[in-house]
Amino acid sequence: MIAVASMGKALGTADSAAVDPTIDVEGISARTDLVLAMQMGTTTREAMDASLPLVVGYLSALLDLDLGQAEDDDVHVLYRKGLALIEHGTRPTNETPAFGVFVYLRDTASIARRLLWIYAEREGLGTP
Repeated sequence: MIAVASMGKALGTADSAAVDPTIDVEGISARTDLVLAMQMGTTTREAMDASLPLVVGYLSALLDLDLGQAEDDDVHVLYRKGLALIEHGTRPTNETPAFGVFVYLRDTASIARRLLWIYAEREGLGTP
């Protein structure tokens, strides 16, 4: 379903010039789904560490877009939360306990997912 919506925009069924090609709707959707499905008791630190750079990168790419944060207070709140999460001083390190990494990863994936929904809605891509 997502692939069709994304391909439809790329093929010009809508204003394809408006779609940012650096936003991988399918990839962000799939990775955030995986992260949000992780359970603390069954997820290894290695799995969390492997997902972390991808999710932070996705969130960063979404934060680079104009998603209406100047006009919409809800989007502005998400934008500010996202910025706070990707600041280098707040990211987990090797010394961060596994639970801290787990919470950070889920928070980052959750904000990225919500911003992805806003992006997809604004671009007419359908539900990610």
